[in-house]
Amino acid sequence: MNTDHTPLAEPVSPREIPDAAIAMIDAEGTVVGWTQAAEQLVGYSAGEVVGRSAVHVLPPAEDTLRASAFAEQYRAQDGWSGTVTVRHRDGHAIKLTLRISLLWGQDAGTRWLVSVTDIGTLSSGASNGPVRESLLAHAPIGIAVYDPQLRCTWVNDAMERHDGAPRERRFGRRLRDSLPAVEAEALEVVMRQVLASGTTMVHEYRAWSSADRRREHAFSASFFCLQDAGGQAMGVCSMSVDVTGNRRARERLAILSEASTRIGSTLDFMQTGQELADLAVPLLADIAVVDLLESVPLGLEPSTRIGTTSGRRPVLRRAGVASIDLGVLELPAVREEVIHVPPASSFAAALRTGRSHLEPVLDPYAGPWVDHDPTRAQKVRESGIHSLMVVPIRARRCVLGLALFGRSEELTPFQDDDLLLAEELVTRAALSLDNALQYARQRTAALTLQRDLLPKHVGGGAAVDVASRYVPADTDHGVGGDWFDVIKLSGARVALVVGDVVGHGINAAATMGRLRTAVRTLADMELPPHELLTHLDDTVRRLSEEDADAPDQVPAAVGATCLYAVYDPVTRRCTMARAGHPPPAIIDPQGHATFPDMPAGAPLGLGLGLVPFESVELELPEGTLLALYTDGLVESRNDDIDAGLDRLSAALAQTGSSLEDLCSQVIEALPTQAPADDVTLLLARTRVLEPAQVASWDLPNEPNAVCTARQAAARQLGEWGLEHLVTTVELIVSELVTNAIRHSAGPSRLRLIQHQVLTCEVSDGNTSQPRPRHPHILDENGRGLFLVAQLSRRWGSRSATDGKVVWAEQDLLSTAVAV
Repeated sequence: MNTDHTPLAEPVSPREIPDAAIAMIDAEGTVVGWTQAAEQLVGYSAGEVVGRSAVHVLPPAEDTLRASAFAEQYRAQDGWSGTVTVRHRDGHAIKLTLRISLLWGQDAGTRWLVSVTDIGTLSSGASNGPVRESLLAHAPIGIAVYDPQLRCTWVNDAMERHDGAPRERRFGRRLRDSLPAVEAEALEVVMRQVLASGTTMVHEYRAWSSADRRREHAFSASFFCLQDAGGQAMGVCSMSVDVTGNRRARERLAILSEASTRIGSTLDFMQTGQELADLAVPLLADIAVVDLLESVPLGLEPSTRIGTTSGRRPVLRRAGVASIDLGVLELPAVREEVIHVPPASSFAAALRTGRSHLEPVLDPYAGPWVDHDPTRAQKVRESGIHSLMVVPIRARRCVLGLALFGRSEELTPFQDDDLLLAEELVTRAALSLDNALQYARQRTAALTLQRDLLPKHVGGGAAVDVASRYVPADTDHGVGGDWFDVIKLSGARVALVVGDVVGHGINAAATMGRLRTAVRTLADMELPPHELLTHLDDTVRRLSEEDADAPDQVPAAVGATCLYAVYDPVTRRCTMARAGHPPPAIIDPQGHATFPDMPAGAPLGLGLGLVPFESVELELPEGTLLALYTDGLVESRNDDIDAGLDRLSAALAQTGSSLEDLCSQVIEALPTQAPADDVTLLLARTRVLEPAQVASWDLPNEPNAVCTARQAAARQLGEWGLEHLVTTVELIVSELVTNAIRHSAGPSRLRLIQHQVLTCEVSDGNTSQPRPRHPHILDENGRGLFLVAQLSRRWGSRSATDGKVVWAEQDLLSTAVAV
């Protein structure tokens, strides 16, 4: 017999024991029991082996003397484990792992139980790995042999360590005398099946180990049918292994696997705390509470680092609470309630040091925190909590809060391995909370930037009454790049703008600010809507190219949609164009809503310069409501855009409502108050200037037209009660009319508009825009526009259908008649 001695090692895996072949040998080395698995392994039936010497059956014949010497050796050592080589009944050699265990009988007799497994049936990797080591190991395997009446006849020393019953109390008795009735009954059912079928079976049960009375252990028992020389069942052999560690390891892996899907499903701080508490109960604890520092739910990272003190008493807010007993859910505070931490408690120490605290046996009547918080101590006593773990929630050297785990119904106190599992669960929650903090910081920065870039106050002057709403996207999607603006133009006109930048986050907000500035600059050039969008498209494409040229930086997608509209309260005409943006809603004074059929245009930044933008012009009755919005208002995950447009039309149909009320009604009608995209709404109700507020005169292309224009302007100012402006306006009219006569071949036109300011306009047929010059001291010409700029609050020019318009504005003094 070839033998390789193997030192004692790890416990045998219960999954490997059923593959073993079992033989029972008496003190003289005679085989007295055989199994079907042994017959299948070496080819000898029970009739050929039982009653014969084991050394003549198992090893090759030439090793008989060596085997006899070895038998004496393992008899002195009470057992042996290693490898042997035996010859199959048909002659071929088999390398086996072998384990010999000493059994005791009722009269101090001894027998040997031999278990062997064919190494060749294992994979090549397993034969050199942990499986082989466990098979060869002399692990604490409890062995007992029962007669056909299921009474114990033989047992080894390890069984007493499993369930605490000494071997003298086992002999002649059944399992019910050493195990709980439920477990004993289940095991005896299995043993009867083994006796009837002759096959090997496995069953797991629980018992209190004599080596560890603090917790119930799990055992895996394999049952083998022992056969006599006639092949009849002579008893059952039971081999049991303590698998508590394996079971707990599997349970922990399952809990951690579940934690990866159940903790941190959103970026909501309070929900993450509740998810941690829900997972811990009942898998780890009977009661779990999660408290976050008060600043964390607000998206603010704690300022105090681990190991430092701020001098302030820590204040927590309850984020999660779970219990197997619903009546304990108010222990010691309900969710979202503020918690003041006693300074001398283990809770305060965990917050300060960042180290966990384990109290296997909790005394609710002792400890410094009892005196500081008697209410909490009373709640703990009433709950029956007898074991406690306090685990700080840490991220980047900051403590974000505490997780408390308690046991009340489960009698086993928390151990060190429970604390390790709790710390692992809390670490996963801390990662989610830290991600939420990082996102909250970025979102706050983006939202602050966007709010700073959006207009603080919008006013439509004499042209429109306006109101607006902006609702940022929910935390899962991030702040977008929506913007809106109301820009006052010359001649009492007003520009209404709504746009939407592609993407979310701080980059989208920054791009939004650049585009809003570009639109204002282009609006000051008095460009028609379609020309303004063309220039804005060039701007977006240049921004994209600049980002692409930036070294070591991934270029961000730059694109946007925009709707630009200009309303004139004198003519009641509204000119608008769009670049891939939803059309405006137009609600007439009777409450009927329409969406004008206007060219969609391509989104900005796509480089589709061959597809020009087009403007449409509409005449609007006084009191018409214009609604400009972004797609987040009318699009959602569950509804198509038509449903959103119908919802918007219905909300705006209330003709008697104020603009602020209408804005609120539209927002309240959203399918969810946490939209997936930014929601921007700009409402404008049109106004019309009275005919008495506008005066105009056609002027011939003659020098005396200057005098005529001055006199007409002076008379009109007198009618309006603006005599104090006559001198200034006469000078402005003289310069503007003179330039029109000098640089245009056709007639010109003078128009005065009294609204919030006084606007003086002179139009002519020359399309060239005027340019101010800086004349030298001796120059006789070139000072006209310079003089106009000095006398006006602002001035400029714009293109017209058949030429241009040069205009200048004057402030109305308090003595003027306000219209």
